[in-house]
Amino acid sequence: MYSSPEQGGLLLSSLCLLSSLLLNTPLCYGGKILVYPVEGSHWVNMKVLIEELYDRGHNITVVRTSTSPYIAEKSPMYTSITIQNDIVFHDFFDSFIEMQIKAQREGASALTFLKLTKDFLSMIGEAHYLSCKVVSQMLDDKEQVKRLQEAEYDLLLTDPAITVGLVLARYLNLPVVLNVRWIASGEGHFAIAPSPLSYIPVSGSGFTDKMTFIQRIQNMLFKSIIMFQQNFVVGPIYEAMCTKYFKDGCDIISLLQEADIWLMRSDFVFDFPRPTMPNVVYIGGFQCKPAQPLPADLEEFVQGAGEHGVVIMSLGTLVNKLPADMTDQIASVFAKLPQKVIWRHLGKPPSTLGNNTLLVNWMPQKDLLGHPQTRAFVAHGGTNGIQEAIYHGTPVLGIPLFFDQYDNLLRLQERGAAKILELAKVNGPSFEQALNQVLTQTSYRENIQRLSSLHRDQPIKPMDSALFWLEYVIRHRGASHLRTSANRMPWYSYHSVDVFLLLLAAGGSVLLTTGLLIRFFWRTCQNSKNKIKKH
Repeated sequence: MYSSPEQGGLLLSSLCLLSSLLLNTPLCYGGKILVYPVEGSHWVNMKVLIEELYDRGHNITVVRTSTSPYIAEKSPMYTSITIQNDIVFHDFFDSFIEMQIKAQREGASALTFLKLTKDFLSMIGEAHYLSCKVVSQMLDDKEQVKRLQEAEYDLLLTDPAITVGLVLARYLNLPVVLNVRWIASGEGHFAIAPSPLSYIPVSGSGFTDKMTFIQRIQNMLFKSIIMFQQNFVVGPIYEAMCTKYFKDGCDIISLLQEADIWLMRSDFVFDFPRPTMPNVVYIGGFQCKPAQPLPADLEEFVQGAGEHGVVIMSLGTLVNKLPADMTDQIASVFAKLPQKVIWRHLGKPPSTLGNNTLLVNWMPQKDLLGHPQTRAFVAHGGTNGIQEAIYHGTPVLGIPLFFDQYDNLLRLQERGAAKILELAKVNGPSFEQALNQVLTQTSYRENIQRLSSLHRDQPIKPMDSALFWLEYVIRHRGASHLRTSANRMPWYSYHSVDVFLLLLAAGGSVLLTTGLLIRFFWRTCQNSKNKIKKH
């Protein structure tokens, strides 16, 4: 019984409010989602999204190649469409990485930079060409196309680092959600949002949002390389494909700009502030979760470190091994530490390996980063690892190898949460000095924990935001109302060149007319004076 009529009325009002909220909450019954992923670490975070979508009752189909080293053909979470071919993407990444490491250790020069740029563009072009062949194989198979059309998917989820998934989406006339940070020509924002080069550093430049005059010149030069890659290396591959399958054709940028939602794997705790668009949803750290208990043997090793704690080292999914002499020097430094070390290392064990160092083929990285015993993370600077370090508040010693890794680490270093040690400078003394600095200077831990606090202080979790917008696109069959009309404007209209020229012409006409009138009246006055003098 209620102690008073007021309490009974309050409960009734609360029940009515709860019922209203439940009835007005948008529902999204299990949708049918086609996923076109990218290999390597990109698949790692795509798989996290797939797991959550599966748990919410969605039906998921993943396109993969028969030679995929990461994407399993059979999974309880999804069905797969396997395209038979003999393409092994991992092979040419391995050879490029080996060449990149060798070039960095030999020292930087203009000739080395040009050679690396040429080889990089060649590798990127080959990757896109082979990926286009995979989708062409699908679209040329009439039975396969029929099955795809009859499946009646609600949307296509893809990673635009390889843009070919967007070609498939356009052919099937499906709404598109991008799981994105990188596109074929650099960072994703550059394709859809205003990006002034005066304070927005181009990918690969190694600059912050505070550039000197010389750095702004260099930033424009880096942008010109990106534009060359877009217009002459990658662009023609997609344009040929668009010409083949679409009457009106298309290009790589228009394909990107037609996407409904961009799930951006970044946020402004990590990245520098910049202009954005309403269909860009920031989900930086969406894959991060509280640390889970370690396996018993690993927990015993970690606890054996006592008050000194542990250091963990991992250089990501693409790096099989560093040069032997470098690993020997790193191992010798680890052997001197009072901390214990867990090192994800593939290949022959270093000859200088200490008793305090445990080599593993795989480690529960998220759980180790969140363990109270972990003191530092030696990492290559991949986006996933950096965001996990921010989430768990673990300071970073970064050894960037290629792609976006230096830029990622630079963002942490600028905030005092990481130290960068360039690969060319890695040796015993430099590695020891850098690691001891991260371990002993309390500012690194304080700054990364401040970033962690900022990252976690959000009204909605990044994963919940990602799921909401994915289901939003399913519910509304797209989100075209969030796309800017600027994408359909010619360059001279976008920059108001035509308006400026009209105003310039109008102003010039007014000035010219005024000048002519003044000249006319002046001459009239002069003629009148001359006539008066004659008389």
